[in-house]
Amino acid sequence: MKKTLTTIIAILANIAIFAQEKPFVVPAIENWKAAKGELQWNQLSCISYNDASLQDEAQYLAGFTGNIPTALGKGGKVSLQLTKDKKLGKEGYQLTITPKGVTIKAQTEQGVLWGIQTLQQLKVQGKPLACGTITDTPAYAIRGAMVDVGRKFMPLSYLYSLVELMSYYKMNTLQVHLNDCGSHNFYNDNWDETYAAFRMESDYFPELTAKDGYYTKKGFHDFILYAKKMGVEIIPELDTPSHSLCFSQYRPSLASKDYGKNHLDLRNPELRPFLDSLYMEYLGGPDPVFCCPRMHIGVDEYSNKDKDVVELFRGLVDHLIREVERYGKQAVFWGQLTHAKGKTPVKAENVMMEMWYNRYANPKDMKALGYQMITVPSRQVYLVPAAGYYFDYLNCKMLYETWTPANIAGEIFPERDPQIHGGMFCVWNDICYNGISVGDIHHRMVPAVQIISEKTWHAVNDSVGYAAWDKGRKVLGEGYKCNQLGNTQMELTTLKPNTVINKSDEAQIGYDYQVEFDITWASEPDGTILTEGPYAKVWLADPIGGWIGFSRDGYLYTFKYKGKAGKKEHLAIKGTNRSTSLYVNGKLVQELGIEKRYYTKDKTYNYVRTLVFPLQKTGAFNSTITNFKARKL
Repeated sequence: MKKTLTTIIAILANIAIFAQEKPFVVPAIENWKAAKGELQWNQLSCISYNDASLQDEAQYLAGFTGNIPTALGKGGKVSLQLTKDKKLGKEGYQLTITPKGVTIKAQTEQGVLWGIQTLQQLKVQGKPLACGTITDTPAYAIRGAMVDVGRKFMPLSYLYSLVELMSYYKMNTLQVHLNDCGSHNFYNDNWDETYAAFRMESDYFPELTAKDGYYTKKGFHDFILYAKKMGVEIIPELDTPSHSLCFSQYRPSLASKDYGKNHLDLRNPELRPFLDSLYMEYLGGPDPVFCCPRMHIGVDEYSNKDKDVVELFRGLVDHLIREVERYGKQAVFWGQLTHAKGKTPVKAENVMMEMWYNRYANPKDMKALGYQMITVPSRQVYLVPAAGYYFDYLNCKMLYETWTPANIAGEIFPERDPQIHGGMFCVWNDICYNGISVGDIHHRMVPAVQIISEKTWHAVNDSVGYAAWDKGRKVLGEGYKCNQLGNTQMELTTLKPNTVINKSDEAQIGYDYQVEFDITWASEPDGTILTEGPYAKVWLADPIGGWIGFSRDGYLYTFKYKGKAGKKEHLAIKGTNRSTSLYVNGKLVQELGIEKRYYTKDKTYNYVRTLVFPLQKTGAFNSTITNFKARKL
């Protein structure tokens, strides 16, 4: 009887082990086969890889496992292996955990990297590794994001961080919208006053390049190559012949006389040679600036009032598609051909269309024409920070429960339809100069990356409901190479001037936080910095009026308070994603919240005054600062 009871207990124990829930990661893994036992993280003492091409992946893995040694060969406690298992496809991987170690197998370096990212997310959760085998392949080939840097410049350093975030969540496509303009309605209906920018350095047209922020050719080229190493394809976009004010401001003869200067004149014989030269600059040569497999030609929202102009528009779209293909790349463009319905043929074979608005491009019709489709429905996945329309933050619950790329704004296709290549979300910065910071954009990007990752890799929902998924995703963070959310916290007995307090370029504390300290004021000249980093400065005395304040993204914000020499006070600055507040001796001095401002007498916009607080180094202040604390609330 005793022996029988022991046997029953053992059987029940084994049932419990083999019935364990599959590990939680974002996106959810496809298949999990549990096994007996677990593995402690401190047992992972070395990394081996069976092919020299996996060296970068091994180094990346070493970075979040305690910089353990890596070597080409066999026998590592973590073994990275290229294999010929065709079932895994281009991006799939198999991750096996035993009491002796971890093995990650894939057909490609990208697949191995995705297995490593799953391992990193498991490590973040702080639990031992449950033994078992993960076999994981994506539902859709394109899983991505688009960022509008034309109307809101984002430094290349931030784009690197964004790629690292996306890689962490197995997002493999980043479209960079390199030119655009504001709406003339907010500039006294005057196109000459309206903001426009082209973000690429140009040797052919030097005065075209924006003065308030641009990417050098070499810098963008190297960024594309780095992103590729991280499993992310960059799709650069040059948007014409609408959204093209930067080009008509540079060369007024190209402007349309009928539809406004943000439209280029399709009747002008100089237009095609100009655009061809622009394409040649970035696509031409043995090692082009756009050293990536695809380029986006824009071609959205051109007027369809004149049927003759519609035919000219369709002809230009076809020309630009073939121009991209002439350089050996695939063309991508915004869906517009229902809006621009006509007789002039537009090439469809091996051409990719972004489905953003069904009235502009009917999904069933575009499928029948043979276009490859990417799902980006505006009413579901458009994010426009602080604009008051579309989404300020994506509705993750709605997307989790109702959306996959097979749902194109209510037109439902079979899941994994071969013509639907994937889905993306878009960050548009329609309202120029509204105070939005790169930090504000990133705060919106993180949950968007997480939910679109979930719904494009895994597509169908697990049995876990949205509330459990939402709780779990918040634990995962940004990956070890990204700290744009600002998770740096510190306590310092004394804050010394002219000191590096954290060497990381991303040493900062983000929403919601409080930074506080005791200060015995000395005389501080205008322009005295408290702390700074690559993205922001905090001023003890701002450079214009000597107020306490901060600057970032080209904006200067000040509180109505100045320090007085000889006075001792306790200062605190609190920051959220909506406001920045100054407290002196526990009393609120001023809250800089979202302010309604006027472009014109009757046109308002939201002006944002937020701060991700920099903690990289201190300025040359004279005051004595003690008990410095930066902490999350």
